[in-house]
Amino acid sequence: MPELEGRTAVVTGASSGIGASTARALAGAGARLALGARRVDRLELLMAELPGDGHFVAQLDVTDRRSCEEFVSQASSRLGRLDVLINNAGLALGRTTILDASDDDESQMLETNVLGLTRMTRLCLPHMEDGRGHVVNLGSWAGREAYSQGGMYVGSKYAVRALTYVLRKELVGRIRVSTVDPGMVGETEFSDVRFAGDAEKKAAVYRGVDYITPDEVADCILWIVTRPPHLVIDELVIKPLQQASQDQIVRHE
Repeated sequence: MPELEGRTAVVTGASSGIGASTARALAGAGARLALGARRVDRLELLMAELPGDGHFVAQLDVTDRRSCEEFVSQASSRLGRLDVLINNAGLALGRTTILDASDDDESQMLETNVLGLTRMTRLCLPHMEDGRGHVVNLGSWAGREAYSQGGMYVGSKYAVRALTYVLRKELVGRIRVSTVDPGMVGETEFSDVRFAGDAEKKAAVYRGVDYITPDEVADCILWIVTRPPHLVIDELVIKPLQQASQDQIVRHE
C-alpha cells in the first residue's frame, strides 16, 4: 500500500518548483491532492501527470482572503478531511538594502510569505483531525541567518520560523507542525522572480554550485509527512555540501 493511501494534502504555490515537485511526490505516495496557485493553466498541466484520481486544482492567491476562503471551501468539499497542509507559496523580490527597498515589494513579500501562510493555516485547521493533521511550512536558510540586501525576504522567513514555533505550542498533542528550511535550491523560478527575469543575475547565484533540486526538497517533505503519527520532525535544514552559510559558498571553477 502507498504510504499516504487514504490521506489528503493541500499544496500552495503548486504550479512550479518545490510546490510542483511536492505534488508529484505526495501523489506518488497515494495522497489525494488539492493544488492551488495563481497560474491555473500550469496546475492543469501538472494534474495530467499525477498518478491516482480524486485530485483537484483551483486558482489560489494566498494574499487574497476571499481566494483562500473559496479554495479551502472547495478543497474540504472535494476531499473531506484535510490531513496535510504544505505552505509552500512564497517569493523574494529584489536584492537591495533596506534603505533602497520598495514599499510595494516589501508588502508583497510580507503578504505572501507570512500572512498568506497564517491565513491558509487558520482556514485549514478546522478541517484537520486531531492525531492526523500535519502542517508543513516552507521556510529558508534565510530565516536562520540574516544577510545584507536580503531585507524583507529574510525578515519574512524569520517570521515563518517564529510562527511555526508558536503553532507547535498551540497545537501540541493534536496536530503535527514541521518546517523545512532549504539553502540554495536551483531549477525553480525563485531567482527569475527575484531578479525580474535577469538571466545573468540568476546564473550568477548558482554558478559553480551543485545545488539542491526541487525533487530533493520534495523527497524530504515526503519523508517528514510519512513518519509515525506520534513522531514529529520539528525542523529540517538542508543545504548543498558547498554551502556553509549565505556568504560562505565554495564554487567549482
